[in-house]
Amino acid sequence: MTPHVARNDAVTKTGKRRRSARRPHKRHPGYRMSQARAAMLECIPDWGKEHGTMRRTKHRGICRVASDFMLNLIGYNLIRIPKPIALS
Repeated sequence: MTPHVARNDAVTKTGKRRRSARRPHKRHPGYRMSQARAAMLECIPDWGKEHGTMRRTKHRGICRVASDFMLNLIGYNLIRIPKPIALS
């Protein structure tokens, strides 16, 4: 996979164009794969904020917030279970 880092091709004050050492990454096959993985991973916190209780936590302390987060992950997995089964 390739890193998702912006290329620096801006024009400097002296008029020279900056040169980035990276090659254009959108043609690389790993870029498409990592974009799909990133979209898949972003669904989990989005669901927790919209449907779960992660918008604003009701607890104090790392252990309690972590257990609330774990409960949200369990809820998200319970919602995801029927979807792959229905496709097969």
